[in-house]
Amino acid sequence: MKYDRDKVAGVMLGMAAGDALGAGYEFRTPPAPGTAGMIGGGLGGFEPGEWTDDTQMAVCVLEGLRRSRWLPWRRHIDPARVAGGFIRWYQSRPADIGNQTRAVLRRAEHPADVSEQAARYFKAQPDNSAGNGSLMRTAPVALAYLGDDQAIAAAAREISSLTHADPLAGDACVLWCIAIDRAVRENHTEGIHDGLAHIPDQRRKSWERYIRQASQRAPGDFGHGNGYVVTALQAAYSAVCYAERVMEGSAGPALELGLQVAVAIGGDTDTVAAIAGALLGARYGASAVPDDWRKLIHGWPGLDADGLARLALAAAR
Repeated sequence: MKYDRDKVAGVMLGMAAGDALGAGYEFRTPPAPGTAGMIGGGLGGFEPGEWTDDTQMAVCVLEGLRRSRWLPWRRHIDPARVAGGFIRWYQSRPADIGNQTRAVLRRAEHPADVSEQAARYFKAQPDNSAGNGSLMRTAPVALAYLGDDQAIAAAAREISSLTHADPLAGDACVLWCIAIDRAVRENHTEGIHDGLAHIPDQRRKSWERYIRQASQRAPGDFGHGNGYVVTALQAAYSAVCYAERVMEGSAGPALELGLQVAVAIGGDTDTVAAIAGALLGARYGASAVPDDWRKLIHGWPGLDADGLARLALAAAR
C-alpha cells in the first residue's frame, strides 16, 4: 500500500510533541490557552522537549512491530516482543509511569507474564482498571495495518490488553487507531465513527454518546478525571474537533492549536495531548509540527525527532 510518509511520521511526531508540551503541566494548574511551552519538569523532572512514558511505551510498540514477521498476506505481530519491550523499559527505571502499568510490570518476570498480570489486576480491581495507559501508546498499531480495519481492531485490543485488560481500554484503542488510519489515508479526523463497527453491541451506544459529547462540548469540560480512558479519549477528541473548527483545516495552525488546547484542558496533560497529537499528526503530517518544537523533541531510548520518524516509517513499511 502506498502511503504519505509525512503523515506516517506525523503520527509519532505529533504524539511526541503533545507529550513533551504537556509534560510540565501534568496534574498542575494548566496554562492559559495558547501559552503552553516545552518547559520540561513535571512529575518526572523532564528536560525541555523530552517526551514521557506515553511516547516511551509507544517506542516499545514500534520496536515490537518492526521486529514482527511479515506473512505473505499481512504482518503478524508477536505480542511477546512488545511485552518484552515493556519489561526492558520498566527495568530502565523510567522517571514517570502510570500506577496501573507499574502494578502490572513490576510483577512480570517474562513477556508471557505481562498480559496474565493485567488480567489479574482487572479481576482484583474491576472498577479501577480502565486507565488511559494503553490508549496513550496505541497509535503505532494503526501504522502497521493501514487499510485493514479488522487487523487494526484485533491488534489494538491485543496490545492494549498487555497491561489494561478492561474492555473499555481496548475499545478506546480500537476507535483511536481506526481514526488514525482514516486521517493518514483519507485526510480527515472523523474516522473514529468508523471504529464503532468494531465495538461490541452492548457498549456501542455508550461510545456513540461519548464521541458525540466530545465533538459538541467545550474541551474544558473534560478536565477532570481524564486519567480514565473514556474521559481521556473525549478530552483529546474535543481538542481536535475544536482546533479543526477554528482553523478550518489549516495544517500547521490546526495541529499547534489542537495541542495547546489539549494541554490547557488540564489533568493528565501530557497523555491527553499525546493522544490528540497522534491524530492531528496523522491528519496534517510531521511537516505541521512547528520547527522550534521539532528541534527540542527527544527522549528514551536516546532518539530525536528524526529517529522517531524513522521508526514510524519502519512500522508502516
